[in-house]
Amino acid sequence: MIVVGGSSSKDLAKELAKALDCQFIAAASTRFPDGECYTRIDAEKIDDDVVIVQNTYPDGNLVELLLLQDVVRNLGAKSVTCVIPYFGYARQDRIFKNGEPESAKVVCKTINMNCDRVITIDIHKEDVLRYFTCPSTDLKAAESIAAYFADKGIDVVMSPDIGAAGRAKDVGTRLGVEYDHLEKTRLSGTEVSIKPAKSNVDGKSVLIVDDMISTGGTIMAATAQLKAAGAKSVYVACTHGVFVNNAIEKLTGSYLDGVLSCNTLENPVSHISVADIIAKALKG
Repeated sequence: MIVVGGSSSKDLAKELAKALDCQFIAAASTRFPDGECYTRIDAEKIDDDVVIVQNTYPDGNLVELLLLQDVVRNLGAKSVTCVIPYFGYARQDRIFKNGEPESAKVVCKTINMNCDRVITIDIHKEDVLRYFTCPSTDLKAAESIAAYFADKGIDVVMSPDIGAAGRAKDVGTRLGVEYDHLEKTRLSGTEVSIKPAKSNVDGKSVLIVDDMISTGGTIMAATAQLKAAGAKSVYVACTHGVFVNNAIEKLTGSYLDGVLSCNTLENPVSHISVADIIAKALKG
């Protein structure tokens, strides 16, 4: 097996190759002056199964993935597995208004044309995988997050809302601690209250887990109220750290005691690796 790292995921791809004890090749990808993608793999021939690790976000990374698929096929790859740590366009999985595209379906069908298997991590809507005709699997980062916080003294694991309560349960169960979700109650036109549904956090260390953090506004508001309720410390960990509009700076400058993300999107706080869970899936 050979692991090829696209420009969006070179560090994760390198870790994955180490976990699999196999060859790693970093794609040499650049941009022409007009913005078009150029990519190349330094190999004369590939007579092996290939795993490409590359995101489909932002758009340029999707194009690079498609080009890398063609490269490894042309070099003789026996099979092509696409590991897509962060799957862009998964949120547009159906037509909400007349005249819109089914973006998730379009992306899946395009990737599917030159792929034998797809692996994603905490895709926004797992039902999107139905658009692939090749075998596809969505892995859960809860195992990696729990492993990272195993010795950090966490007492309670929270999700930002009831919709993500399953993620908090998964991480909390793995850590052997209490789990709960936050409830948002509107007090007036301008005021909301955010508090745990059941748990008493006084004197406890709290870990908020989510699949994605974009602006971080809800997390910061929740943290302030958890601290006001007596929480000793509050950490947040997400699978995908999108972090738009200086969100990392805002979060690290808030009441939070720590901000972490998985390395599905590489950024200054992506210290939780999902390489092991991907390697386990590929070996299985």
